[in-house]
Amino acid sequence: MKQALFIDRDGTILVEPEDEQIDSFEKFQFVPGVIRNLNFIRTKLDFEFVMVSNQDGLGTDSYPEADFWPTHNLMLNTLKSEGVEFDDMLIDRSFPEDNLPTRKPGTGMMGKYMTGEYDLANSYVIGDRQTDKQLAINLGCKYLILGDNVQSWDEITEILFAGERKASVRRTTKETDIDIRLDLDGTGKCDINTGLGFFDHMLEQIGKHGSIDLYIHVNGDLNVDEHHTIEDTGIALGECINKALGDKRGIERYGYTLPMDDCLCQVALDFGGRAWLVWDAEFKREKVGDMPTEMFLHFFKSFSDAARMNLNIKAEGDNEHHKIEGIFKALARSIKMAVKRDIYKFQLPSSKGVL
Repeated sequence: MKQALFIDRDGTILVEPEDEQIDSFEKFQFVPGVIRNLNFIRTKLDFEFVMVSNQDGLGTDSYPEADFWPTHNLMLNTLKSEGVEFDDMLIDRSFPEDNLPTRKPGTGMMGKYMTGEYDLANSYVIGDRQTDKQLAINLGCKYLILGDNVQSWDEITEILFAGERKASVRRTTKETDIDIRLDLDGTGKCDINTGLGFFDHMLEQIGKHGSIDLYIHVNGDLNVDEHHTIEDTGIALGECINKALGDKRGIERYGYTLPMDDCLCQVALDFGGRAWLVWDAEFKREKVGDMPTEMFLHFFKSFSDAARMNLNIKAEGDNEHHKIEGIFKALARSIKMAVKRDIYKFQLPSSKGVL
C-alpha cells in the first residue's frame, strides 16, 4: 500500500509572517533545514508528497490570488531544482468562519486518500499547528508537529528514516509491579512515582537532563523495605532503554562528566552490548532522603546489566545529596550523548558489525 506525507505549507515549509499571508517576495523565507531534509526524504524513502494547506480567503479582495501564486510558484520551483516535487496539492481557500469540511482539520479534501489505497496508519501529517495534529487524528495518521512533538526538520527526517525510539516495559513480580515507558528523542517530560520521593527526584534527572520522556510508575513492597522497588526499577529501566535503542545503528554509542557544587561526578558509558559496572563512590550517610545509600550501587548494577551497557562511575565531594544527584545528572548527559543518532552515517558503531 502507498504511504503519504501530508505536509502543511506556511510555518512548515515557509516561515509564516506575523500577518499570516506570504503575499510578497519580501516575506518569502524557507524554514531552516527544510530543503535539505525534504530532498533526503524524497530520495531515500517511498512516501508520496501531498501539500495540504489552508489559505484564508484566497481569491478575495483581502488576499488576491495574484498575490499568492508568485511566491507559491517560487517555492515549488526552488524545491524542484533541489529534487523535491509534490505529487498532489490540496489548498482550501475558505475562511475559518465558513466551517467547511474541506478546511483542516476537516478531511473533505482528502477523499482519494481514504479509499483504502493508502496505508494511513503509517503515513504522517507534518505541520506546525494543532489543526495539523487534529487532521492526522481524523485521518488515522501519525503526526510530526514542529514545536510540539518535534523541534526541527532534522528531527522529522530522523524519525521518518530511522524510526521512533519509544519503548515500554511492564515488569510484575510478587514484590513489585512496574510500568515504564520512554521516548529517547523526547523533551524531558517526566511522570514518575515509585513511592520513594528521593528516588523519584533522581530518576527525573535522567529524563530532564537526558531529554528523555520518561513515565515510571511502581507499586512495590515498601512495607518490607526499599530494596525490591529500587532494584526492579533499575532492571526495568535498563530493559526499556535497550529495547528503545533497537539495533543501535547510527548512534554515537559512547557517553562521558559534570561538576555539581563541591562534587565532581564522572560517568562514562558504552552501549556496546557487554554489561559491566565500575563504581567508585562512597557515601557516609545511611540514607539520602528516603533512599538507602547502599542501594545506589545496586541500582546502577541492575540498570547496567539490563541495558547491556558498560558503566563507569566515579564521584568525589563532601555533600552526599549533591554527589548522588551529580551522578544521576552525569548519567543523563552521558546517555543523551551516546544515543545521539546520525542518519547520514547510518552504520553500526562497531568494527565487529554487531552490537
